[in-house]
Amino acid sequence: MAIYLPGTAEEEQVTLDELTPREIVTELDKYVVGQKDAKRAVAIALRNRMRRQKLAPEMAEEVIPKNIIMIGPTGVGKTEIARRLAKLANSPFLKVEASKFTEVGYVGRDVESMIRDLVEIAIEMVREEKLEDVSDKAELNAEERLLDILLPPITPRPTDSSSAGGVVIDASTSLTESSSRTREKLRQQLREGKLDDRTVEIETRERNFPSFEIISNQGVEEMDVNLKDMLPNIFGQRTKKRKMKVNEAFEYLIQEEEQRLIDMEQVTRVAIDRVENSGIIFLDEIDKIAGRESGHGGPDVSREGVQRDILPIVEGTTVNTRYGMVRTDHILFIAAGAFHVSKPSDLIPELQGRFPIRVELQSLTMEDFVRILTEPKSSLTRQYIALLETEGVKLEFTPDSLDEVARFAFRVNEGTENIGARRLHTIMERVLDEISFEAPEKKGQEFKVDAAYVQKMLSEIVKDQDLSRYIL
Repeated sequence: MAIYLPGTAEEEQVTLDELTPREIVTELDKYVVGQKDAKRAVAIALRNRMRRQKLAPEMAEEVIPKNIIMIGPTGVGKTEIARRLAKLANSPFLKVEASKFTEVGYVGRDVESMIRDLVEIAIEMVREEKLEDVSDKAELNAEERLLDILLPPITPRPTDSSSAGGVVIDASTSLTESSSRTREKLRQQLREGKLDDRTVEIETRERNFPSFEIISNQGVEEMDVNLKDMLPNIFGQRTKKRKMKVNEAFEYLIQEEEQRLIDMEQVTRVAIDRVENSGIIFLDEIDKIAGRESGHGGPDVSREGVQRDILPIVEGTTVNTRYGMVRTDHILFIAAGAFHVSKPSDLIPELQGRFPIRVELQSLTMEDFVRILTEPKSSLTRQYIALLETEGVKLEFTPDSLDEVARFAFRVNEGTENIGARRLHTIMERVLDEISFEAPEKKGQEFKVDAAYVQKMLSEIVKDQDLSRYIL
């Protein structure tokens, strides 16, 4: 497993094992502004994972993940830190709202669905990696198959030979050479796209299986029989001929070849191993299932019930999935919540004990908003500049315009609901409303957004408190 860290003339490959906690924090700084304590906590947790992998198997089995609770208001970077960490570590990542398990119709077994979903994500991750490895070979194989359709191979008859002046002339050799030259010409035309509009007929696999339902009191998740694998064996894989353009046929054949070249059993083994040893689950809104103080005393029963259902997954258990049994002992859980009304100590003691690391994220200041608009790799300003560049419009933000956007966002957050950095998206959409609408007709023009323009677009809305509540 390797990542690329920028900063050298040629991108030097740095393995994840070599990344120190400080370097992990530096990587996270490129995407998330501030929140030093949270970044340090997740960097240590990731480094501990690497350390565990170097231990003897007996000791590694005893080392449990250092699960984390992030405490802080919405929009301050909790989810983004966890997501970027997973991307950095090339780990399967799943975000799930803990509050969804308190919904009407909730059944305790549903908590296991988070592990099943994580396995599906890992399968897709590993499959994509394998696709990259076989893509060149798949393309060559598809090209050969398409050329066979465009120019069927010639099978010469055994009697196709004659003699002249004592010299035996083999007609089949002559035909083969001619066919080979024609095939190479077709190959060249195919690669240049000159044959894209020609229609060919290819055999495609039918995907429509007989439909039926299985009704069970266990629910679909418990049964989870892989019908797609069974049905072709029961009913046979039917094919039918379809006419399509050469370019469409080429894409279809590439996909077919990729499926043939990928060993799905190996993909499954690697994916399950990745889930068990490097999976990350982000449990959002955990404060919503924490027991709250109420008139009758003690936590709400349904909330405590959800905590007790989640507990075995976090503690370490074995979950049955369609790909086999998956152990959750070493999956890293990062929980998060605002904890405005409840507090981490309202969680049941057993669950509290499974989240030894607590970090508090700070509310964002006006200065943080300015940094968020400019510093991250994919900051909002960079996104809008790139989007409008596709229309041939050059967009420029002056420093005072960004100060003004940050000031408005901070004021609206204070005056209405504080949604953190997400408020910047709303403000920026309002500021660039006219420019975005007119961009297709302003090709080749330049727009400079300054403080005066921001005030012009926002002042009337902000003045009217009621209107700002609806619009901003």
